[in-house]
Amino acid sequence: MPPTPGHAVRTFALFAVAASASAVVVMAVAPMVSAVAQGRSPDANSLTSPPSSNPSPSTDPSPAGSASPSPSPSPSPSPSPTPTGKSFKGAAAVGALFTASKGKLRHFCTAAVVQSKHGDLAITAAHCMIGRQLGPNSKVMFAPGYHDGKFPYGKWVVRKSFVDRNWRLHLNPNDDVAFLLVGKPGQKVQKRTGGERLETNYTLPQTVTVIGYPDSTNLPITCTGPARRLHLKGYRQMVFDCGHYTDGTSGGPFLIPATKTRPAKVIGVIGGYQAGGDTPSISYSPIFIGNVAALFKRANTYS
Repeated sequence: MPPTPGHAVRTFALFAVAASASAVVVMAVAPMVSAVAQGRSPDANSLTSPPSSNPSPSTDPSPAGSASPSPSPSPSPSPSPTPTGKSFKGAAAVGALFTASKGKLRHFCTAAVVQSKHGDLAITAAHCMIGRQLGPNSKVMFAPGYHDGKFPYGKWVVRKSFVDRNWRLHLNPNDDVAFLLVGKPGQKVQKRTGGERLETNYTLPQTVTVIGYPDSTNLPITCTGPARRLHLKGYRQMVFDCGHYTDGTSGGPFLIPATKTRPAKVIGVIGGYQAGGDTPSISYSPIFIGNVAALFKRANTYS
């Protein structure tokens, strides 16, 4: 998420803890100068602009993928008092994304494990992965359940990301979704953490729980409330009103809570319009329809 009004550059509150004998977790550092995506978001301007008027062919059956909306001001939050996200000890299948460098882990976004064929996929916002160098020796790590400098389910290397062609070519905010291949070959993060079930074409409004990892704290935050459709021409997005969703929460899942008979369902991730939101109290997500289902199918069959 970009800085709140009045801040000339986005800065992070310094927060470091010993995470292991060989690593230090830095949840925030002084002003960002890299063009690499840090979440909520260095490329916010490109994601605030309307979707391209000439996008590439897409698996998205919706005409919104090729719409040419006029720039519009940010919608106002709901008239009722806006709740705020509360810190908690975390959820097993939701975690923080880090980059590793010189023995330090630097937090930049949030991701969640999704149920998949090989048990090795997570979901986040595509803008989180801009500029990230992935592969067998990737320095990008996923830490499910991370809290208080602890890694209860380990650290998992992010080897590959899958994004829609419309995102890759046009940074279309309606396609700001990425699936991540995590762990070394044969490792199955889902066996350790469980996974959220991906759902598309979900009816709105819908009560959701949104989890994210702010850079300025060593704990995730959670908030439950209604997700509703964003009514801006050309944008296929939903909006969620809750405070404290600052830098680092991009990629945080919009979850339909689990019941005794089924796991939680993920129907969105913080991202899309305004790279997830220009203010900490309003978060956006692309609405998951056919484009996300097709992307998941591609990631799920990768071997």
